[in-house]
Amino acid sequence: MSLWGGRFSEPSAAEFKHFNDSLRFDYVLAPYDLQASRAWANALHQAELLSQDENAALQRALAELQQAVQANPELPLSTDAEDIHSWVEAQLIEKIGDTAKKLHTGRSRNDLVATDLRLYCKKQAEQILAANLAAIEALVGFAEQYYDAMLPGYTHLQRAQPITAGHWALAYVQMLQRDVIRLREAIRRIDICPLGSGALAGTTAALNREALAHELGFRHANDNSLDGVSDRDFALDLLNVAATGMVHLSRIAEDLIFYCSGESGCFSMSDRISSGSSLMPQKKNPDLFELLRGKAGRVIGHQHALQMTLKGLPLAYNKDMQEDKEGLFDALQTYLQCLSMLAFAIPEVTVQREHAAKQAALGYSNATELADYLVSKGIPFRDAHHLTGVAVVKAQQQQLPLEQMPLTELQHISAVISDDVYAWLDLSYGLNQRCAQGGTAPAAVKVTLKHAKDWLHAAEAASKHIRQARLSDVDKIVELTTYWAEKGENLPRSREDIMQAIHTFAVAEINDQVMGCAALYVYSTGLAEIRSLGLFPAAQGKGLGAELVAWLLWKARELEIQRVIALTRVPDFFEKLKFKLTSKDKLPEKVMKDCELCPRKHNCDEVALEYRL
Repeated sequence: MSLWGGRFSEPSAAEFKHFNDSLRFDYVLAPYDLQASRAWANALHQAELLSQDENAALQRALAELQQAVQANPELPLSTDAEDIHSWVEAQLIEKIGDTAKKLHTGRSRNDLVATDLRLYCKKQAEQILAANLAAIEALVGFAEQYYDAMLPGYTHLQRAQPITAGHWALAYVQMLQRDVIRLREAIRRIDICPLGSGALAGTTAALNREALAHELGFRHANDNSLDGVSDRDFALDLLNVAATGMVHLSRIAEDLIFYCSGESGCFSMSDRISSGSSLMPQKKNPDLFELLRGKAGRVIGHQHALQMTLKGLPLAYNKDMQEDKEGLFDALQTYLQCLSMLAFAIPEVTVQREHAAKQAALGYSNATELADYLVSKGIPFRDAHHLTGVAVVKAQQQQLPLEQMPLTELQHISAVISDDVYAWLDLSYGLNQRCAQGGTAPAAVKVTLKHAKDWLHAAEAASKHIRQARLSDVDKIVELTTYWAEKGENLPRSREDIMQAIHTFAVAEINDQVMGCAALYVYSTGLAEIRSLGLFPAAQGKGLGAELVAWLLWKARELEIQRVIALTRVPDFFEKLKFKLTSKDKLPEKVMKDCELCPRKHNCDEVALEYRL
């Protein structure tokens, strides 16, 4: 069935129909088209454009279709419908007759497909976010296992300085963390509902578009109907995230291929992620990592393709935009699969500690330590750099490493050198000296590991149940704080106070219902306190309290806060989250602000704890 045949006196040519139809790929939007249609039917009913019985019939039919598509996602492909919207309407007419024809009142395929695609992108982005966090978790686990394993570091593919394998892995953790941040920003821009924009000029249906947006799980409705139907920036945003993410996966794949090679041998792959040669029985090939590297070009190509499709398009909808889907679908699925494979593969990689340490010692990688040694004796660095280069040439001529050069030979280069130089030339000495923040020394790696674990915990919490509070959450927060204040667990807070401080709150949700809250209060000294932490009884025992604390610690870190405190009657809870006991005497800010006002100030049974970021 065509949705537009009245204007035409003869059917489309078969050749044009095949060229024009999109069901062969947009059938994957079926669950989202049905979701949008159910919300639209409710909105039409509320606008008195559908009777209660008509809406009920549509809801039953749409629910049946949802179940059928869930059982068989390729069900629409059994028909010759033009696109997924035509398929849904045809199925509804077959089920409930003319009532189905009223569903399209006030809407267009233009705003419907834009809504479907946003719903699809939201779902895909959530899955990609979870896969990214799983890959980060695998890399953090690798870094923790090999935090002190020595490894040759390279610049220009030449041995440069020794690093640790943990330091190497955490470099990729940093990259993937940035991908997560970019993805979250993209998700926020996706979260706008275009349904109700009509074909381009808006809808004549007198409905509440904000309520419609909220029913579909969007933050709000779009403000311009022309932009609503023609905007594909959200798809481009996701493709940009995917392309950048695949660049990172390609880089880690290249490193893994090299370190696992016979020329390096610092890493080894398990048989579970390796393949062999059909001719050469000795081969053990890193096909998994080569595919990660190779698939990057595919995703980047889809990114460029959509950019070129959108370039120069006039407002509003144009059929060119049908080309937004196939590349987007493939790119997001490819990126998701590659992240999942990386998370699977990293635990199957082993560092060959002894061999890697020997490799790290080659290539005069301790030359910088000799230059630093000369600087410690008062020689300007530029001169020390020159003298060290002379020493390396002499060592090469004698085919000796620097640490085996005779003292007399070194003293010919500079008279300030004495036998204490050999301690500096020991490979582990230079490694351990790089203990400043972000350095490769095992001690510094341990600190970075802690930060990475804290970040991961907070990011996992935020991706599941925790989010920044909004003004629409005030009533629930008031209800929560009042509940726990009446039990004597929290200080009471007025609605006005919570309204003014809404930006300090995070909320925990279950099935889109606010079930918990907590706030991060920052004192004028830079100290921060976790306060107003509480859950409804039905939400307790599900880990939401820990997730709220983790999210607030993440927020504190973003604000560059260095110390977070909590006063509580359940110190065990905070101690499990790595808070340390402290004295209230060390918290003059808290004592002056709240303790003087507390009815229990002379009989306080709260325990003070702190967390240092």
